[in-house]
Amino acid sequence: MSTPFDGSAGGPSTELPGLAWRLALVLSLGAAVSLGVTRFAYGLLLPPMRADLGWSYTLAGAMNTFNALGYLLGALATPWLMRRLGPERLLLWGAALASGFMAGSGFFVDAAPLLAQRLLAGLASAWVFIAGGLLAARLGAHWPLRSGLLLGLYYGGTGWGIVASAVTVPWVLQALADRPHAWAWAWWALAGLCALATGALAWVAGALRRHDRGASASTATAASAPAAPAPVSLWRFTPALAGYTLFGVGYIGYMTFVIALLRDQGHGSGAVTFFYSLLGLAVVASSRIWAGLLDRYKNGQPLARLNALLGLATVLPALTSAWPVLLASGALFGGVFLSVVASTTALVRHNLPPVRWAAGISAFTTVFAAGQIVGPTVVGFIADGPGGLARGLVFSAVALWLGAALAWRQKALV
Repeated sequence: MSTPFDGSAGGPSTELPGLAWRLALVLSLGAAVSLGVTRFAYGLLLPPMRADLGWSYTLAGAMNTFNALGYLLGALATPWLMRRLGPERLLLWGAALASGFMAGSGFFVDAAPLLAQRLLAGLASAWVFIAGGLLAARLGAHWPLRSGLLLGLYYGGTGWGIVASAVTVPWVLQALADRPHAWAWAWWALAGLCALATGALAWVAGALRRHDRGASASTATAASAPAAPAPVSLWRFTPALAGYTLFGVGYIGYMTFVIALLRDQGHGSGAVTFFYSLLGLAVVASSRIWAGLLDRYKNGQPLARLNALLGLATVLPALTSAWPVLLASGALFGGVFLSVVASTTALVRHNLPPVRWAAGISAFTTVFAAGQIVGPTVVGFIADGPGGLARGLVFSAVALWLGAALAWRQKALV
């Protein structure tokens, strides 16, 4: 018979044993790979690549648009792959492929193959992120009173990827400044970080797979249990799905271009490293800051409130170049944006039976990816015109505030 990881057979526990902490923290490396490095490190590489290769802001934004397109394709394929491979194997395959595609970005200078590499990296990162999110939700089911914290720990892993990128990329660019296309070495260094994380994920995937095998016996005994309730239509999540789509449109403009804006304002490598590291550490801290909010509400209020705060963080760099305000923007943005993602997983977990979690998470991931396809290119196009990057960030903030208004209309389904 299956038992919780802490070995207890009693009711819900508020205490997390050491194994649960280790599983959650190592599992969070999936978020570090899929978003923290595979997607967000590009913001650090955009200025040197744009300067070296003569890109417009529209083309620079298109790189993350293609990454988001790949993410959308990966999200659409995930339910089928999950049934074929299971979440543990999909997590590992996705992490290994994402590492390879990140390395591939260092071998090209032409736009077409770089766009292809960004698309393929996005495809693989979707598999990692969705599979890891599902595993984090399953882990949280053992401690329902602390599930918000466990989900936050997983999504907060993105922050570790951001911090690692913030330290690695400027250091590589400075150390190899005399080499042609020094940014290529940064891609290879980031791929190495992803490969190391993949090795750690192999341990957590094995541990979770062994637990699932142990759970199969109790699953068989459940055959005589009452029939499951009728499935809830995902269309009933329409306000939250719409709000989350606009989150995808709005947040990605900030993460793609805020470093370029700092560079344009005259901030050097040390300031950029500090800013991006602060943002990443705030992501990690967000797992505790918002855990209670995710546990308390079963409707769209967490998504709405967090979207509204994110809009405020996004508009600040468009209004002023004052360094304390910019740091406040980065800290607020980092402390909020991954909790928006966690809020949709919590919404699914609160309102759907476990057998529908994968479908619910995939639906939210799909609209999230669709929004990200629009955001970078639109903001880049705006930035190429009057007003520059500052006006592009105003567009992002407005999208986030509109998303907050839509998400506020989401009601609990149970």
